[in-house]
Amino acid sequence: MGINVSRQANLSENELLQRFVGRGHIAPDVESYWSGLLNYHITIPEDSQDQLNLDSRLETLCQSFISNNLKTGNLGSLVTVFLLKASELLSLSDKESNVHIWQTFNALFIIRTLIKYIIETGSEFQLLQHFEAIPNAELLRAEAEAGAGAHTDGATTIAVEATEDGVGNMLARAAVIVDGAKFETFIDALVNIIVVIPVKEFTYHLHLEVVNTFITLLSVHLFTEQPTDKSIIFRTIFKCQHANVLVSSLLHFVARMVEVPHTMFGSASSGSFVFGIAESLLSIFTFRKQQDVLKATGVTGVELSQQFRDHYPLANQSLLLILILTNHCTTKDNPYRASLFNCADSKDSPKDGASFQIDFSSVYETLCRIVTIDQATLLLYLLLHRNDRFYRFVMAQNDLENLVIPILQTLYHAPDSTSHHIYMSLIVLLILSEDDSFNKNVHNIMLKNIHWYTERTISEISLGGLLILVVIRTIQYNMLKMRDKYLHTNCLAALANMSGQFRALHPYVAQRLISLFETLARKHTRLDAQLKEPVNNAVSVNVTTTPEDMLQDLTVLEEVLRMVLEILNSCLSNQLVYCPNLVYTLLYKRSVFESFRSHHAFQDIIQNIDMVVGFFSSRLQRVQEQRGELGVSEVFEVISKGASQWSSDRLRKFPDLKFKYVEEDAPEEFFIPYVWTLVCKYGCVHFSSESIKGVTTEIQC
Repeated sequence: MGINVSRQANLSENELLQRFVGRGHIAPDVESYWSGLLNYHITIPEDSQDQLNLDSRLETLCQSFISNNLKTGNLGSLVTVFLLKASELLSLSDKESNVHIWQTFNALFIIRTLIKYIIETGSEFQLLQHFEAIPNAELLRAEAEAGAGAHTDGATTIAVEATEDGVGNMLARAAVIVDGAKFETFIDALVNIIVVIPVKEFTYHLHLEVVNTFITLLSVHLFTEQPTDKSIIFRTIFKCQHANVLVSSLLHFVARMVEVPHTMFGSASSGSFVFGIAESLLSIFTFRKQQDVLKATGVTGVELSQQFRDHYPLANQSLLLILILTNHCTTKDNPYRASLFNCADSKDSPKDGASFQIDFSSVYETLCRIVTIDQATLLLYLLLHRNDRFYRFVMAQNDLENLVIPILQTLYHAPDSTSHHIYMSLIVLLILSEDDSFNKNVHNIMLKNIHWYTERTISEISLGGLLILVVIRTIQYNMLKMRDKYLHTNCLAALANMSGQFRALHPYVAQRLISLFETLARKHTRLDAQLKEPVNNAVSVNVTTTPEDMLQDLTVLEEVLRMVLEILNSCLSNQLVYCPNLVYTLLYKRSVFESFRSHHAFQDIIQNIDMVVGFFSSRLQRVQEQRGELGVSEVFEVISKGASQWSSDRLRKFPDLKFKYVEEDAPEEFFIPYVWTLVCKYGCVHFSSESIKGVTTEIQC
């Protein structure tokens, strides 16, 4: 402590800390003590193991704190000191405030450490008791009498206070009813630091610590089975009058993506001599500087998440805090949720009713860079699904490939991602596909040499074609691994929305579309045959699979087959002239539809496909009779000429394929466990997994 580095190994022996957690009250105005306590450096935990090591070395001190603080009120004194320093920050210049920032940070770090300990080992009620605790009357009387007339040397703090206030005033103060006012004031101070103090090199870690404190407070959800609407912490934070400016600031932190400084509080030359000594010892605050670290190719989502957390921790934690604030309390008035969903672009004229304005270009560009990270995909989903202004902004962008390609990479590398991330990535594509201009534009954006797509070497393909390929591959992966009906539905819904705008499909894309139907058709045939076999002969059926299960699988499979046929029909009805490769593939693979022509679930729509196949087959036959065997180029010539004479009026009319994503009832059941899983897995605050209650089985800290 002091200007010396505190080693974690000897924390329990530190006299200043022992005194803080001891049996004596320390008043907020004993500057000599607080100055000594707060001029310290401690290695901040970087991972779960670091946190575990720190927790184990603090255990004895924390137990003493729990035993004594309700009588001493020392946490309340520390909070008062923090509040004073936080208020003073606004009046200090950059040069004056380095040490002040450092001490404010240190005070908050101690407070957060104690909050975390109480939440993990006790209850929310105990936390608030300790937060609002004031000195015990008997303790004040005894110490005041014993220390009457003592000097202000930091060891007789009560005596100093007694000579100033008198014992009678202290006793009256000890009887004050704890009403939560200090906790509310503390929350307001945290908000003020975030929204008022600008992020600079020497304030960066203070902002980060404030965000981490919010996350730690809200983590009470993990350690109790009490409903959120019964939580005093949640109620206090969610009744914040400054939700708009708080969400605005947090989203700015995300969009700006400021890299963590080399040192914690700026250079020594801009601060005091004391600070310079301390800074020279801060090895933990030296980070590897990498230019554009998040643009490395071939980096997995997990690796990118770790890099984002390590190099841009303020952006990472702010993003996680936004997700916590906006996904809790969704069925009630949630000012943070309303604020995010109602923000507007700062480049537009001021919008009536907008919660705040922010540069959408900056938000969009940042999301393009990090969208392969779970939490970024989730933020993108919230903005696209709920913020109409942002949705329209994205649809107007000319570089949609920068957003879509990373999402396709996530889907392509599905085994490296969680099922939740895959699901959310597909929903984002589905939401994008609801816009006709998007479905048209993706076929006008040409891509070259997509190295990560290794199924087949493709020198050039449209973004739309690549999207179709990856979604089809996801369907096939789901058939083998996940068997999730809703994932199938979302995949096919996105393709269905796009199908009326399919254009210039690459030959391989056309092949994969027909192959998808062929694969599903073979599976349908096998399953149908198994169901028709006598039970005693059905040796190929797994003993754990009942006829009811098989019948349900067959029903789902028929729904999927039907949707694939509808997608093909939609393309042929609207874009046949622009999709010669699809016509060519249909002619080549016409036999795959043979067994379904008489099936009641498919025969109406297969009649349209048969009509197209029949029209072009007859033309090819006539030309072939005249010229003999035709080459590929000659076949395409016939198809191209025939397409110009084709009329879609010949086809039976079916309703346009338009699917819109609708969030299911009780979204909190999905999103809240998901968000806290991300906080525990990718956040900078590490919680004790052993203490987490049964809110979700997925959370692994």
